[in-house]
Amino acid sequence: MKNKTYSNGEVTILWQADKCIHAGVCVKTLPQVYNPKARPWITPENASGKEIIAQVAKCPSGALSIVNE
Repeated sequence: MKNKTYSNGEVTILWQADKCIHAGVCVKTLPQVYNPKARPWITPENASGKEIIAQVAKCPSGALSIVNE
């Protein structure tokens, strides 16, 4: 699977699907941003950059990271 990026204009999230263990930490922490039933499943415009950075830091697999632009 390919890596995908999602941006809210403030921060960009990199999702590496092959690393994802589907722990659900992202969905539980920011359900307004992460919805696995929607396409795209990540909508970073629904949270602040600070909230997203804090949530991404909790990803247990490292599948989510912040891209430095």
